[in-house]
Amino acid sequence: MTPSLAPRASPAAAARRLSLALAVALLPACSVAPPYQRPEIPLPAAFKEAGATWAPAVPADALEHGAWWEAFGDAELNRLAQQLQRSNQNIAAAVAAQAQAQAVLRQQRAALWPAVGLSGRSTRSGGAAANRSSDSAKATLELDWAPDLWGRLSSGLNQAQASAQASAADLAGARLAALGSLAAAYFQLRAADAEIDLLDATVAGYARSLHIVQNRYAAGIAAQTDVLQAQTQHANARADLAALHQQRAQLEHAVAVLTGQAPAAFALPRARWIVQLPEIPPGLPSTLLQRRPDIAAAERAVAAANAQIGVQHAAYFPSLSLNASLGGSGSGVAELLRAPGTLWSLGLTLAQALFDAGANAARQEQAQAAHGARVAVYRQTVLTAFQSVEDQLTRLHTLQEQEPLRREATAAAERSAQQMLNRYHSGQLGYTEVVTAQATALSAQRALLQLQLERQLAVVALIQALGGGWQLPWQEPPAAADARGG
Repeated sequence: MTPSLAPRASPAAAARRLSLALAVALLPACSVAPPYQRPEIPLPAAFKEAGATWAPAVPADALEHGAWWEAFGDAELNRLAQQLQRSNQNIAAAVAAQAQAQAVLRQQRAALWPAVGLSGRSTRSGGAAANRSSDSAKATLELDWAPDLWGRLSSGLNQAQASAQASAADLAGARLAALGSLAAAYFQLRAADAEIDLLDATVAGYARSLHIVQNRYAAGIAAQTDVLQAQTQHANARADLAALHQQRAQLEHAVAVLTGQAPAAFALPRARWIVQLPEIPPGLPSTLLQRRPDIAAAERAVAAANAQIGVQHAAYFPSLSLNASLGGSGSGVAELLRAPGTLWSLGLTLAQALFDAGANAARQEQAQAAHGARVAVYRQTVLTAFQSVEDQLTRLHTLQEQEPLRREATAAAERSAQQMLNRYHSGQLGYTEVVTAQATALSAQRALLQLQLERQLAVVALIQALGGGWQLPWQEPPAAADARGG
């Protein structure tokens, strides 16, 4: 029910009622939302796999500044990364989602302020029986305001702000994922280039061997089976080379799409593979909470769910709204502001639900359950992040131990193949042993290339697991808190 001040009420009575309404409206807002606390996570003192075998020489400064791909020292990768950040469509979608969240935040903030409206009407009437026509005009200025007495609006604002911050973290996560996919595809493409160079040389060598075996067969020195084995070996190498070209083409298509280009309009010429492995210090487990966009987004979702509890709890309390209007009417526009035609009103509305069959209680229980689910998702996200870092550290340790062994095996296999070929030329053994030794050497060479690629991919995966140098823009960095002694 809305008590109103009639136009004929005395100015003193109107002033008293207005003062009372404003006094009620300006009471300090009493938020009923529970105080937000970040869910506690038991943090280990250090990463388990970052032990004595992990000793980075120089920290990668590029990781700290966000441009982590620059630590690999490849100018072409740097150029593609810049192109990706301008043209990748997944990033563009995340940017639009963040803009939408920011608009919702501004809309929620605007709800704290009064709404002012102006309306006007002008009519002209007459008829055949009337001696003359008549004019009438009316204008009204209206104000509506719902004071945030119980913190419902401020809780909604906190929820929108947390959602906007989660959207910013999602954008950083989309950018990190796209850049990681680009780096992985690019390194696989360059590794394919190196393997194509290896197979080009191998096919050429097998062609020379085939020619030699054919000459020996024509001279009656070698058996026809030697020719057939040489032909099989040469054909298989050429088939492997064709498969590598197909793999490279598909990787080139993937790079094109990641950088926002159609594969038909994109080409990446073959180039030397830069096998550079930056040392990435894993840091402390606690810093992971500041570095992973997905953890930040999950934590902000917890904050938004906590604010929603306050929104639902405020529904138990009465809502208050104020409205005021000032208008005028007259026979024309010129008479609108004359005192005899001026009308004003003040209104105060108080609403309280008396019976809703438990609907409010159900909504609050729903909000509390949603908050509990968000807390569980946050904790699971943190645990998964710890697992990812530990997995990549283990992977890097293993690959680091394997590389010198792979190099040793490759060198030995290459020497064995050359010795077998020399002994075959001198007639000391058959061509079967040569084929076996050459196949073993080629397999060892390709395994070494694959291991070098795996090391680069493992570093990329570790950088992604550590958050890629991204920092929370809405929280104080840990270094600043440590400097203050906080």
